[in-house]
Amino acid sequence: MTYNAHLFTTEGKETTDLSFLASKKIVYLVNVDWFFISHRLPLARAARDAGAEVIVAAGDTGKGVTLEKEGIHFVPLPFSRQGTSIFQESITVHAIFNFLKRTKPDLLHTVSIKPVLYGSLLSRFFNAWPVVNAISGLGYVFSQKRKAAFLRHAVSRFYKMALGNPKSITIFQNPSDMEIMLNAGLIRKEQMVLIRGSGVDCSKFIPSPFPENPVIMLPARMLWDKGVAEFIRAAEILHPEFPNAKFVLVGPADDENPSAISCETITEWTASHSYLEWWGAKEPYEMPEVLAKTTIIALPSYHEGLPKVLLEAAACGRPIVTTDIPGCKEIVSHNTNGFLVPVHNAEALSHAMRLLLESHAKIEKMGQRGREIVCSDFIEEKVVSKTLDVYKTLFGKNQ
Repeated sequence: MTYNAHLFTTEGKETTDLSFLASKKIVYLVNVDWFFISHRLPLARAARDAGAEVIVAAGDTGKGVTLEKEGIHFVPLPFSRQGTSIFQESITVHAIFNFLKRTKPDLLHTVSIKPVLYGSLLSRFFNAWPVVNAISGLGYVFSQKRKAAFLRHAVSRFYKMALGNPKSITIFQNPSDMEIMLNAGLIRKEQMVLIRGSGVDCSKFIPSPFPENPVIMLPARMLWDKGVAEFIRAAEILHPEFPNAKFVLVGPADDENPSAISCETITEWTASHSYLEWWGAKEPYEMPEVLAKTTIIALPSYHEGLPKVLLEAAACGRPIVTTDIPGCKEIVSHNTNGFLVPVHNAEALSHAMRLLLESHAKIEKMGQRGREIVCSDFIEEKVVSKTLDVYKTLFGKNQ
């Protein structure tokens, strides 16, 4: 998809003029390269096609070559997504400082917690360019875990300083996260914008025939916080009733995350359960084919921003079983295009799956309704257009 000097607005009218991006230097600061490719690449392409110089600075997992082939310059930075080591974080901050000082962007777009904090705080120091912060979920720091509560207290002061940058606007993916940050006094209302998710390309993610035998898939990083344990337990409950059903984990191990599940643990599960498989990590371009092999998508996560994979699954006409939490419930309407279940509840998860496994007509009806919802409200063009409107607003305020 190519974006020239205009985009479709949220009403579907071709009115947004992007000529303001010509010759501008847009920098994206992200914790890891693969996340940018899977969630923000269409936005970078739109800026590139409008004449901007686009640079992505991120933790390097070898995906930079993909960006370079797109005409997007990649700069590796030493991000550690796991630790709170002061020494490691000081190295990261110093590298970002030198990068920004050298690059002098016309606009900085930060994505995820550490880039938002470090990038926006350093931008306040330079006081030279506008900043767009993208909060793609409040993550581990705002979870209910005891260690997270300690970190949240320590991080809140930095959030307030970063998000209070007078040259910044912060994009949230769901209203609950907005309310939490606003009520905590970490951001002013006039600096907040709601843009739900990163969008889906409904021309690539399309319905296809369901597999002959049911396949229930959990597509996510292999983290405890994604509800993987509950998924495994639900599979154990359902297998005696549906012996032909297959339960599949799709996603990478993520050793840098505090909630990581080890490869050894996953291998033990698959070895001891004949109906359970782990298909490993998949590239973004592989997901249409992967989703075509499924019957039901399950994501019993504990906390989310607005999961892109659920948008993709719905666009493919797959019913969804997920938790009744902010982000997930923005996509799934209970008993319409899927089911919402309580967090940490394998029995409720298995019950919702059972309702679908017992009725192919329900699977088809919910899948069809899911595609209608997503391709009406969450299409990629709308998300890109609304984000570029934020850019235009900031450029207008800071000229």
